[in-house]
Amino acid sequence: MARTVIDVDDDALTEAARYLGTSTKRDTVNAALHEIIDRRRRAAALERMRQMVDAGEIDFSILEPGAHRDESVA
Repeated sequence: MARTVIDVDDDALTEAARYLGTSTKRDTVNAALHEIIDRRRRAAALERMRQMVDAGEIDFSILEPGAHRDESVA
C-alpha cells in the first residue's frame, strides 16, 4: 500500500465515515475507494445486461407473473 499525503475535506470525510461505518481516516478513504469501484462495476454489469436484453440474448419474460416455463427446453 502506498503512502500519500493529500488535503481532504474534513466535513466530507466525517460524513463518509458515518455512512461507511469506519473510524479512521485511512479506513474511510480506503472504504470509499472500494465503494466507488464496486458501484461502477455494478453499473457496468447492469448496462451489459441491458444490452444483452436489447439484443435478445436474455429473456426476463419468464419471470413475469403468469409466465410458464416451457419444460421441453433444456
